[in-house]
Amino acid sequence: MKLPAMLVLGALASLTVATPTATAAPCSASGLANTASGVLAQAGAYLDAHPGANDALTNAGSSGDAEGAVRAYFTAHPGEFMDLKHIAQPLTSLRGQCGMSVSPAQMSALFDALSS
Repeated sequence: MKLPAMLVLGALASLTVATPTATAAPCSASGLANTASGVLAQAGAYLDAHPGANDALTNAGSSGDAEGAVRAYFTAHPGEFMDLKHIAQPLTSLRGQCGMSVSPAQMSALFDALSS
């Protein structure tokens, strides 16, 4: 998944609230990681099954106005927007429950730091 798609998923998560996985303390790094990985796996499967949405998110970064391009696609396809919003709901719930917000850029920076 390219960065624009991750940014969109992060934005979708910020719009929506589910229970984090039962195996991890919800407000811990492992709780966040488990919740995020579940959301991203579901989003990936959804995008594989919806090539129009996948293309819109994949190609958004090549447009001069990525946010506008994504907004235009999902305005024309509100059902897909609602589906992705529902998929992102556990991250929003975690944010509300724990009082923390983690952006895709922060997650990316963490993975970059750990991989160096």
